Amino acid sequence: MATAPTVRNPDRYWTVPIARAIIALVAGVVITFNAKHSPQLGFVVLGGFALATGVVVAVLSWRMLADRVVRSLFVVVGAIGLLTGILALSLQTTGLGMYLYLVSVWAALTGFIELYCGIRSRSKGGALSRDWITVGVLTAALALVFLLIPADAVLAVGLFGAYAVVLGVYLGIGGFSLKWGTQHPASKQQTTEVQS
Repeated sequence: MATAPTVRNPDRYWTVPIARAIIALVAGVVITFNAKHSPQLGFVVLGGFALATGVVVAVLSWRMLADRVVRSLFVVVGAIGLLTGILALSLQTTGLGMYLYLVSVWAALTGFIELYCGIRSRSKGGALSRDWITVGVLTAALALVFLLIPADAVLAVGLFGAYAVVLGVYLGIGGFSLKWGTQHPASKQQTTEVQS
């Protein structure tokens, strides 16, 4: 029985994690080099990060992913990012409580969806499923941390900046590994699977 490939064009998929890495690193740098870690800064950075990531994930996943379920779920992740970005920029004067809540909800939803996509694709093997699982766990963990941390703006905004840097570095390594051929998406390793 044939299994559909995960990615339509494995040789170009490396651009997706690299684009996501650049967005995450920009968000991390903005927070790192800003002395005032206020809720308003957190909202602005979250808004820009979520909007940009939402567009990249939705558009590139729609174009590059072959698995219909995974493609649809990543489009949902992109839509959640767009909605979160709009809300973050609209609610930037509402204070720390709303910031903590918005990050928690966004991270929980997108993290668990990406984790599910990685687990679903794991049977096909490859770097993509591993990367999706890792990013999903990291993002879901951010949601949990934001639910448990004390209401401290410096801590909350700083943690989001740290998450963005770690995410950016991880996605950058994964993306360049795909580009340089040290890892291959599942569909390049095995586009069909035959059950005996």
